[in-house]
Formats: sequence, C-alpha cells, structure tokens
Amino acid sequence: MLHNRHEQQVEDQKKRGLGVFERYLSLWVALCIVVGVAIGQLFPAVPDALSGFEYSQVSIPVAILIWFMIYPMMVQIDFSSIIATGKKPKGLAVTLVTNWLIKPFTMFFFAWFFIRVVFAPWIPAELGREYVAGAILLGAAPCTAMVFVWSYLTKGDPAYTLVQVSINNLVLLVLYAPIVMFLLGIGDMVVPFDTIFLSVVLYIVIPLVAGYLSRLYLIKRKGMEWFETVFLKKLGNLTVIGLLLTLIILFSFQGEVILRNPLHILLIAVPLVIQTFFVFTIAYGWAKLWKINHEVAAPAGMIGASNFFELAVAAAISLFGLASGAALAAVVGVLVEVPVMLALVRFANRTRHWFPTEEEATLVTAADRA
Repeated sequence: MLHNRHEQQVEDQKKRGLGVFERYLSLWVALCIVVGVAIGQLFPAVPDALSGFEYSQVSIPVAILIWFMIYPMMVQIDFSSIIATGKKPKGLAVTLVTNWLIKPFTMFFFAWFFIRVVFAPWIPAELGREYVAGAILLGAAPCTAMVFVWSYLTKGDPAYTLVQVSINNLVLLVLYAPIVMFLLGIGDMVVPFDTIFLSVVLYIVIPLVAGYLSRLYLIKRKGMEWFETVFLKKLGNLTVIGLLLTLIILFSFQGEVILRNPLHILLIAVPLVIQTFFVFTIAYGWAKLWKINHEVAAPAGMIGASNFFELAVAAAISLFGLASGAALAAVVGVLVEVPVMLALVRFANRTRHWFPTEEEATLVTAADRA
C-alpha cells in the first residue's frame, strides 16, 4: 500500500505544471538582483544589521530562507521509500563520480583557461588568480540546498534526491578542503571546517527533521488526502519566495563589488556558464546511457551542475576578504547559476521521454544483476 501511495504521489507530481513564479523565475531573479544592489547602496544599514546575525561566516537570515526553500521538498519525503534507493545504485554512482572526480578539475581548467589566458589582456594577473580561486571554491562544493528546488521543478524523486545530497555532504566534509588546497597549490590554506559542518546541519538536518515530524503530525491529524491536496498545494510558492528573498539579501551585501567591476562580471561568467553545461551534459548523458529513470537522472545532473554557493561565498570571504576577487567570482556564480539552471530544468523536462519509466529502469537494473 505504501508503494502504491508513493507511485500516486509521483504521478500527481508529474501532472503538476509550473506555476507563475516558476515560469517567470528568471525575471523575478533579475528584479531581485536590482533590488538587492539598490538596498545595499541606498540603505547600507540593512546589510550592516543583517551581518550581525552570523555564526562561523554563515548568515542566519539566509539559513532561515533556505529552510523555506527546501522544507516543501523535505515534507514530501516518504521515508519508507528511501530504503528502495539502495536498489538503484547507478544514480549515486553518477552523482559521486561527476561531483568529485570530474567537476572540481574541469572548473579549475575552464576558469584558468579563460581568465588567465583568453581574457588576460583585460584582467590583471593577480586579480585573475583570485578569480580562479573563487571558481575553485565553487567547483569543489556540489549543491546541497538549491538542488531541492531544481529536483522539485524537474519532478525528481524527493527521497532519492535527499539520499544523493546527504551522501555528497558526507563526502564534502572529507574532500572539500584537500581538493581546494590541491587546486590552489597552497599547502597551508585553511578552509573553515565549522562553516561546512554548520551549513550541513542548517541546510539538511534541521529542515529534514522538521519535515519528517510535521509530516507525521499532519497526516495523523488531517489524513493523507488533506496533506497531499491541501497542505502541499499551499506550500507550492514557498520555495520560490525563499529563493528570491535569499538573492535580495545576498546581493545587498555584494552590490558595491559588482558595481565596481561590471566588465569583469561578464568575463568571469563565461567559464562558469560553460562549466555548468559541461558537467550537466556528462551526468545527464551518462544517466541516459545507463538507462536511469528521469526522476533520478535529472537531480543527479542538477547536483553537479549547480553549486553550494553559500559555502563558496563564505569560504571566499573568510579566506580572501569581502572585497577580494575570489569573493566576487563566488558571487558571480550565484548570479549566473539561477538562469542557467532554469534553462537546464526546461531542457530536462522537455527530454523526459529520453529516459525509461521507473518500472522500466527497475527491470533494466534487475536484468543487469542477473
């Protein structure tokens, strides 16, 4: 019965089209960037006040907004279905190999090639090194929070997405600092471990526990039908609202840096955009070759393509300073990520027919084991 109910949830999710917020999200993002920069310039007391609510370089207001983004995803998770993800190891293999054996090194290559070689006439060498450092901090941090948004928009399997993200976070705790130190070539570089650990707790553990407990409580009090047809429907725009408010806060902090370097923003964006499409192509194409069902394949591609920008920005500011080129590069990563990822979401939704259904993928996996 649990299996049938989960199948019905997935089917209902497939039928749900994009709402007004999701359909015009690129426009809302552009408006939020303008509003955020304007607030930072016209009302500097606002970011100054918000900066007082930080712990280990993690902004507590931003953390709260990220809860708004991922709670609607977490509350949908039927934990009885997580056990079944062990029967589908291919999705995890695609995610882990792409994120940790491919992505950090291709990010370094594209950033170094374009910033230090192609765009060298327009970017001073020392500043170029800082830009590459910021790109490395982005490339070594696969997405942990925003991927729930992309998974939601591509109608991904919420339970499997959670497992993918959770495992990547465990790897992140071990490999982030060594990969960054190796690529930067600075043996004594210190990446703030407490920032990484606190981010995992804030962006994964707390929303997960809240979603699990509230799901149990609401289903017990109101029933499954009310939970799925009333409660989840009301949560529909909460994720997008959390995203937009997060961007306003983030760009209110970085407005001065952006206004001082408008051309450099475009130049930095080039390798970041190319990297995003490149990594997504690898993961998504690999999933297609392996005949992984779309509910797993799309989030697998999105995790590697997008970045844990909260960590990257925090690490860049901590290691190089707020006005550094590394911090600017990390912020540009946020600037380009949302519209580029929305383009990939549209592409993933339009190519759903390339992939087998969940039942067909299960048969393929069973045949491979036989």
